[in-house]
Amino acid sequence: MKLPGNMQQMMQQAQRMQEKLQQEIAQIKVEATAGGGMVTVNMDGQKHVTGVKIDPEVAGDVEMLQDMVMAAFNEAVKKVDAEIQQKMGGMLGGMGLPPGLF
Repeated sequence: MKLPGNMQQMMQQAQRMQEKLQQEIAQIKVEATAGGGMVTVNMDGQKHVTGVKIDPEVAGDVEMLQDMVMAAFNEAVKKVDAEIQQKMGGMLGGMGLPPGLF
C-alpha cells in the first residue's frame, strides 16, 4: 500500500529521527554515587553498567555496602532515563507533535 506523499515523508522523517535518537542514547554516559561517594556506578545509555568503584572503608559492613550499591544503581538508572527523556523531548518537539503524545 502506497502512502500519500506527505505521510510517506513524515514516516521517513520519523525513521531518521529514531535512528538519530538511538545513536545519541548509545553515547549517554552517567555516573551516580551513594554514601557521599563511597560507592560509584557508571552506566551507559542502554543501562549497562560500565564501572563500579567501592571505597575500601565500607567493604567491612556488608549490609551498608549492599544498600549503597543498590542506591547508586537506582540513581544511575534515573539519570539515564532523564537524559533519554530530554533527548526525546527535543527531537519530538521538532516534529510539531502535541506534548505528551509519547
